[in-house]
Amino acid sequence: MASDDFEDYVWRDLLTPEMRRIYAHYERQIRIGRKPALVLVDLYNLVFQGGDRPVGELVDQYPSSCGEYAWAAIKPIQSLIGAFRAKGLPVIHVTYDDRPETDHQAMNPTFRKKQVFDPSLFTIKEEFAPAPGEQFIYKKRASAFFATPLATSLVQHGVDTVVIAGETTSGCVRASTVDAFSHGFHAVVAEECVFDRSLLTHKINLFDMHHKYADVFHTDRLVEAIAKL
Repeated sequence: MASDDFEDYVWRDLLTPEMRRIYAHYERQIRIGRKPALVLVDLYNLVFQGGDRPVGELVDQYPSSCGEYAWAAIKPIQSLIGAFRAKGLPVIHVTYDDRPETDHQAMNPTFRKKQVFDPSLFTIKEEFAPAPGEQFIYKKRASAFFATPLATSLVQHGVDTVVIAGETTSGCVRASTVDAFSHGFHAVVAEECVFDRSLLTHKINLFDMHHKYADVFHTDRLVEAIAKL
């Protein structure tokens, strides 16, 4: 893979010649394994509040919204889910633990100020609703792997590749990606299927994950690769 191809992603405008030289040792052929699973992280209503508008216009009323960045990811994520379902591959939904018996003051994924707890905001957005038979996993920290049965489920499915979509790129997606890599799975992130509140943190974290822990794919290329499995 040529250097231009390896860096042909959303962060390309941030690269300097010096950065290219420093990170050249990470260049490789990106790949997807023979048995991937799709892990969808935190695709709940909370981050879509306020609609398809700039985050800066929403933050005062909806401080957890990802605004236009979240809405732009809906169709790419749906296409990725469709590709996995068409092949009968595992689709696993991981989300914040909103169960009433859970202590909602005990743990949080980040230091963001706590809001009044509303279970409906942590319901998976209807466009990504789990299909019958798809696994649903609750988490309390950023990583989809921390204190959850995710790793065990992936092993039982014979999974060799974890494809991650959801939010936020700099938070729960990144933590889940690093843990997937740390557990020995090949990690893949679909560029257009992850999002953040800031385009800058989105770009920087995708760049860093791509070079160190995961293969970042454009969604259309990833869908094509899945179809060929």
